Amino acid sequence: MKGAGARSNRVRIIGGQWRRRLLAFPSATELRPTPDAVRETLFNWLGQDMEGQTCLDLFAGSGALGFEALSRGARLAVMVDADARALQALKENAAMLDARNVELVKADALRFLARDRRVFDVIFLDPPYARKLLPELLPLVLPHLSDEGFVYVEDDYPVVPSAGWETWRSGRAGRANYYLLKKSQNA
Repeated sequence: MKGAGARSNRVRIIGGQWRRRLLAFPSATELRPTPDAVRETLFNWLGQDMEGQTCLDLFAGSGALGFEALSRGARLAVMVDADARALQALKENAAMLDARNVELVKADALRFLARDRRVFDVIFLDPPYARKLLPELLPLVLPHLSDEGFVYVEDDYPVVPSAGWETWRSGRAGRANYYLLKKSQNA
């Protein structure tokens, strides 16, 4: 990305065909890519191979989660972000990687969920911590998740899943509390 030469504005893809490739992203107070160790744990939980799966990366930011899934064989990653600079960086990173199975959407996450009717195998849900959106978002993503799918959730406070969800895995690293959720059996 032009103008984002600062080393702190780069995140590395940790697995798959684009392993070790660097993604550039703009400076923004709300933008904090999921750390390498947390992404490694997440993709261990998901089974490393994302072959044929469809992913939704809401609040895509740096694109670290969506590009990581594509690098590991995901069939499609839809990356949604409302910030024009973040979206431009996502476009530049997609071009640099020659990622053809990515769909970039400039939209507010809540509006996207209200109008898009697709169902995904994995949804990455890592909104800006300060906005405290998870209680509102979790019920909205439920109809967008396949029956056997997972939702990755990250926040700076412990998350108590709302009705319709069960926690499959969880961890903590620094300020980040992270979870892999599934639809509950009675959802």
